[in-house]
Amino acid sequence: MDGPAGPELCYPQLANASCSGLMRPRSEAVLLYALLSCVTVLTVLLNLVVVVSISHFRRLRSPTNVLLLSLAVSDLLVGLLVMPVETLRFIETCWLLGDLMCALSYIVGFTLTSASVGNMVLISIDRYVAICYPLQYPSKITSGRAAAGVCLCWACSLLYNGLILKDHLRQPDRYNTCYGECLVVITYVSGTVDLVFTFIGPCSVIILLYMRVFVVAASQARSMHLQIAGTAQTVRVTAKKSEKKAAKTLGIVIFVFLMTFFPYYYPSLAGQDISNSSSSWTVVSWLLYFNSCLNPLIYAFFYPWFRKATWLIVTLKIREQNSLGLFYYYVFM
Repeated sequence: MDGPAGPELCYPQLANASCSGLMRPRSEAVLLYALLSCVTVLTVLLNLVVVVSISHFRRLRSPTNVLLLSLAVSDLLVGLLVMPVETLRFIETCWLLGDLMCALSYIVGFTLTSASVGNMVLISIDRYVAICYPLQYPSKITSGRAAAGVCLCWACSLLYNGLILKDHLRQPDRYNTCYGECLVVITYVSGTVDLVFTFIGPCSVIILLYMRVFVVAASQARSMHLQIAGTAQTVRVTAKKSEKKAAKTLGIVIFVFLMTFFPYYYPSLAGQDISNSSSSWTVVSWLLYFNSCLNPLIYAFFYPWFRKATWLIVTLKIREQNSLGLFYYYVFM
């Protein structure tokens, strides 16, 4: 009578050094692949619409939309490069892509996430200057300065994450205990630095600037109410709607940013090392990457041009010679 089968090995030819893992049931694996693939495709499509719209329609190439384009590119690359690898890492019990891909996957993922956060900070600065200093905005915020800020953001993200993960890039298997494992550990010191520069700092800037924007917007609405006493009822209703819309938009931005990033940085706040071997890593990392799917919904769906551009792209009218004219008519007429 045959004995019970041993655990399935990641690399059977390396029986003495191979990791072992239990395969997921086929139905569970198919369901997870379908679900995560839908999230990945949605992330790619939503951000691709933003990229194509701003790149195609010249009238959309304002400083604000240059920043929005950079945010969409970083989120698009998360959908193209990071989410497929993370899907494979989550569903398969063994890492089958080799040590080099193990190192590069974390470098790419962390760099794109940091670039996305940096772009959000730049967008908040842009909105702050536009609302609080409207007369100086055209001279303070130009397309050239916005592009320079974007380049600096990407360069700093690449350099910063390269320094954080330099040991992992130099020796990807330094924390592995067997073949078929892709393990990364961010020490408490590195995690604390990352916590300050990627979460606490940007979050503080965004909250402070948006609070100032909301206060100024509310003050402007009250000034309009005092200046136009003859139409007090209409202005009062308009002012209330404006304040509610501003509060709702800013609240969504801050809430989503906090909810998707806080779980990842909780170990650093608690004084612990961050390791992808923990049971909560998958949920935390996917929540972080899911922010790339939500960003175009938050930032783009509040703009009428996004809905019109989406319609032109989906109906393939963007290929027509008069697509620019159609876009200007639908958005600005």
